[in-house]
Amino acid sequence: YVLRRIMRRAMRHANLLGMSSPLMHQLVPTLVAEMGTAYPDLVNRQGLITQNFVQEEERFLRTLDRGMTLLNAETKAMGDGAMLSGEVAFRLHDTFGFPLDLTQDALRSRNINVDTQGFAACMQVQKEKARAAWKGSGDSSSNMVWTGLLSDLASTKFTGYELQSGSGILQTLVVAGQSQASAGIGQSVEMVFDQTPFYAESGGQAGDIGTVQFSNGAVVAVHDTIKMGAVHILRGEVTEGKFEVNNTAEMQIDQVARAKTECNHSATHLLHAALRRRLGAGVTQKGSYVGPDRLRFDFSNNSAVPPSDLAEIEREINQVIWQNHAVEIQIMSPKQAEQRGAMALFGEKYGDEVRVLSMGGVDENQLGYSIELCGGTHVVRTGDIGLFRIISESAVASGIRRIEALSGEAARLSFMVDAKRLHEAAAKLKTPTDKLAMRVESLLAERRKLDNQLSEAKQKLAMGGSDTGSQVEKIGDISFVGQIADGVGGKDLRSLVDQTKAKIGSGVVAFIGVNDGKASVCIGVSDDLTSQISAVDLVKTAAVILGGQGGGGRPDMAQAGGPNGAKANAALLELKKMISANNGA
Repeated sequence: YVLRRIMRRAMRHANLLGMSSPLMHQLVPTLVAEMGTAYPDLVNRQGLITQNFVQEEERFLRTLDRGMTLLNAETKAMGDGAMLSGEVAFRLHDTFGFPLDLTQDALRSRNINVDTQGFAACMQVQKEKARAAWKGSGDSSSNMVWTGLLSDLASTKFTGYELQSGSGILQTLVVAGQSQASAGIGQSVEMVFDQTPFYAESGGQAGDIGTVQFSNGAVVAVHDTIKMGAVHILRGEVTEGKFEVNNTAEMQIDQVARAKTECNHSATHLLHAALRRRLGAGVTQKGSYVGPDRLRFDFSNNSAVPPSDLAEIEREINQVIWQNHAVEIQIMSPKQAEQRGAMALFGEKYGDEVRVLSMGGVDENQLGYSIELCGGTHVVRTGDIGLFRIISESAVASGIRRIEALSGEAARLSFMVDAKRLHEAAAKLKTPTDKLAMRVESLLAERRKLDNQLSEAKQKLAMGGSDTGSQVEKIGDISFVGQIADGVGGKDLRSLVDQTKAKIGSGVVAFIGVNDGKASVCIGVSDDLTSQISAVDLVKTAAVILGGQGGGGRPDMAQAGGPNGAKANAALLELKKMISANNGA
């Protein structure tokens, strides 16, 4: 955020100096030459950094154009020493990504000030709305009590790499946000044992679920396991009996859920490796989730991954899975891991020893297909994953993409569901499955043709058989065409306005479409009149009468809408009054 603010300020000044295309990426080679020795990551990722600069500047130039258009429209009538409202400045910031300092910069040369107090008030309202909308985890009281308890608790010994069950002694118990000595049936509890096979949510891997049975017969159904510091906290509901701190219990994880989670986790590592091999070393992990149901992987990339690349990535991952190589796990120093070629998350801090996970066949350098540092649980052999399928690829944020995928039985079932849908669609269209795509394209072409014919019919109906729709009226020396078009949508209104403007040459054209009681309005002003009459001003006035607000566009063409189509005639009358006032008639 801070870097973007600095960059955009520089971009704004470059724009003022006449630069209309990206400029700042040209500084990257100099930056790398000066700082690359101290920060080798700059050298390794120079291409990605340059690409990010270009895309950020291209985005900002579009933002600048939209923001300046709005700013100029709002300040058109302002004179020396005037004040721009904080509400408008905030709208520029919130909607267009136009920072307050840029707004102030742009207006300084015209000696127009900005109501910063009003801006701050709008910002505060937004923050309060965000706080109200945020539900949080619902565990704030619980987190507070654990903060006080953790200092007296030893690290939990995790036995879950080797075991899926095991015994432990209950060290601490929290019920309803309070430390308690005992708990009974029906209560929600949080428990810490001296050792446990339950994996605590970490590194994107979901915490284990399962059952805890105390020696006296009490039972807790565990629905989540989390980690605070080095302590594993088991969360669940008491389903039988009563138990106390220092009681011994047998813990059994849900083996099916763990196995599915391990398949998804190992598949995520293969996905990371495949993405880097296909898209380049600039791809790095930015977040993940692996649970028994699915996997999600966020990664750095400035554009969508083409379907052809996704298909190749999916194919390659399945090829590695079916090699059925043993998954190798070694404990070593971070330096040894680096020499081995292990991937570490940039900026992460690691201890004296790290857990290195190698998967897949070796390449010409005798390195595994995927080598990463990871503390999670994984399959024994790649073949245990069974099958891998990408479900979707989408944007998460600027420069961050997300892939969601399935593995194992879930992946197989998803193929089965899609195959069933394909056959059902083919049956309804009475077409063989191998010709379904052609049939759908044919139907879409027919639909487009019918839509065009319907649009033309609506436009002819709206024109009422006249070359210009309504009769051309004279308001002073300005030609005006105003028409209410029942059943005509916004897209068709624009076409009607363009056609009518071309026919009358000079003048103002207003069409109001009414559909299901709601109205859309489109207004055009010929170029020779835009210095005298703005389509934006006209459409805003019409929108208010129609029960809406705002509207926008350019001085020669603007659109808006409102919920009250019954006021269409009143809106046309008000437009005539405005034109008359502007014309001095």
